[in-house]
Amino acid sequence: MEDKRKIPIIEWEDLDKRKFYVFGVFMTMAIRVSVYPFTLIRTRLQVQKGKCLYSGTFDAFAKILRAEGISGLYRGFLVNTFTLISGQCYVTTYELTRKYVAQYSNSNMVKSVIAGGSASLVAQSITVPIDIVSQHLMVQGQAMGRFQGPPREAAGAGTCPPVVCRTKDIMVQIFHLDGLRGFYRGYAASLLTYIPNSALWWPFYHLYTEQLSHVTPSFCPHLLVQAVAGPLAAATSSTLTNPMDVIRARVQVEGGHSMLQTFRQLLLEEGVWGLSKGLSARVLSSTPSALCIVVGYESLKKLSLRPELVDSRHW
Repeated sequence: MEDKRKIPIIEWEDLDKRKFYVFGVFMTMAIRVSVYPFTLIRTRLQVQKGKCLYSGTFDAFAKILRAEGISGLYRGFLVNTFTLISGQCYVTTYELTRKYVAQYSNSNMVKSVIAGGSASLVAQSITVPIDIVSQHLMVQGQAMGRFQGPPREAAGAGTCPPVVCRTKDIMVQIFHLDGLRGFYRGYAASLLTYIPNSALWWPFYHLYTEQLSHVTPSFCPHLLVQAVAGPLAAATSSTLTNPMDVIRARVQVEGGHSMLQTFRQLLLEEGVWGLSKGLSARVLSSTPSALCIVVGYESLKKLSLRPELVDSRHW
């Protein structure tokens, strides 16, 4: 019974890498499609001044749906799909770093913290330029950010799809104002947001999984325990890192200010509560996302097990 209740972690060396990457791309895309509307809402809530457009998450959802339709909830999604690359880099870095750290420490918490932070560092270096363009597309035409008006007519606008034209227009304006550095605006803020978030999520996930496994009956599926632990870890890490996420979003979309200046301006205009802006949308985005990630990722790892190890892992 003791062995049945213990939930072993599937490590990098246990996996068939070909299966792992093929299944992983489809899993990542499905997750991004399901949570992108919450990401868009969170960005708009964080960037708006006070409550000039939306009073909260559900108000934003209703207004966007009414004014822009379903497509409004997926503004910038096409550009955001390029983060599939960073997603694969993230999981590879996480698993390889766990394997490396295991040579020096058997502590699962140590391995999770270091691997989670390292994976986020690599992923953010790829993701930040994509995020900047997609965030500008999210708020375009909403009286937010630096490019507040409708997109300018781009050369060849009659021959290219509207989404492509808008994306090209945003990229040209960013490059014109800031050069290549503009595509890494808020890079430090992103690292200070996502590295702690990732470094916190993994140890909290394993902690909650371990604690829940002690209180659930032995016949309870491991995947169900993990599916509960994931959202709990996401809510915890999202709450702890939300203030930095607000600052990151404003630095990247508004431009013109450092992290410290943005922080001071936010406190001056909206007080301490301004640091909690978009928290409910972030939690609503991160918890279903974490549920999908955990169920998908743990299923992916079980499906990708080397043939001789298949019978040694319970679902």
